[in-house]
Amino acid sequence: MEHAPILAQPSCLQNFTQQPPGGWLYTGAMNPLLMIEDDARLSQMVAEYLTQSGYAVEQAGTAQQGLERLQSDPAPALVILDLMLPDIDGLEVCRRIRQMPGDEAQTPVLMLTAKGDPMDRVLGLEIGADDYLGKPFEPRELLARIRAIQRRQELARGRVPSPPSAVMRFGSLEIDRDARSVSVHGTPCDLTSYQFDLLNVMAERAGRVLTREQIMEAVRGRELEAFDRSIDVHVGRIRAAIEHDVKDPKRILTVRGVGYVFARQQH
Repeated sequence: MEHAPILAQPSCLQNFTQQPPGGWLYTGAMNPLLMIEDDARLSQMVAEYLTQSGYAVEQAGTAQQGLERLQSDPAPALVILDLMLPDIDGLEVCRRIRQMPGDEAQTPVLMLTAKGDPMDRVLGLEIGADDYLGKPFEPRELLARIRAIQRRQELARGRVPSPPSAVMRFGSLEIDRDARSVSVHGTPCDLTSYQFDLLNVMAERAGRVLTREQIMEAVRGRELEAFDRSIDVHVGRIRAAIEHDVKDPKRILTVRGVGYVFARQQH
């Protein structure tokens, strides 16, 4: 697949040769990142740019190569996944990653898309992508989004002290912030790391109406988010996991024209 809009712009090529900005950097031992991208030139430029910030980057030119790499040790810390690949499209690759056994299914996925249709982004998020970035993109924004995902992983590992009460209960819904798990009537709910963060933010502010902007600001490590409606996609996935009837939600309520409110009283 061609990515001419990215490679043909001199300014974009120049940006890839600039020194990456400073900022939060993961300093512990970390597995390499995996970039699944059929444009070898773009993939190499991204790898070289990220290497300057201390990352090891492995490259796969096809979906099949990427899926095979995901099943070997050590597992990648994060996957940068192109939407349009020559053998299997990125949406299907993301779906297969989420269906893998063990920890591989939780590997963060940052999807790249050159398509202008917002539905491609919506579908990617619904399938389980943790983030997305449209082409052409600034390499500094890619780096910032990778760092944001890492910050959320640090929280998941418990390197930030938990609030005094680690478990929140709302009727049959239980949110365990230490274990980063959610259950309804004792049955575990399948949520991505970001979806857990969203639910946690709303639950901590139960009874308060929150705008999408307030929710995004409250979720740490998510400073960059241009596609406002991605919050709606994630909320839909959360509802599917915790609501008895997604068409008549009782836990996360929509306030038209404003945002959402997490119900304080639940059954």
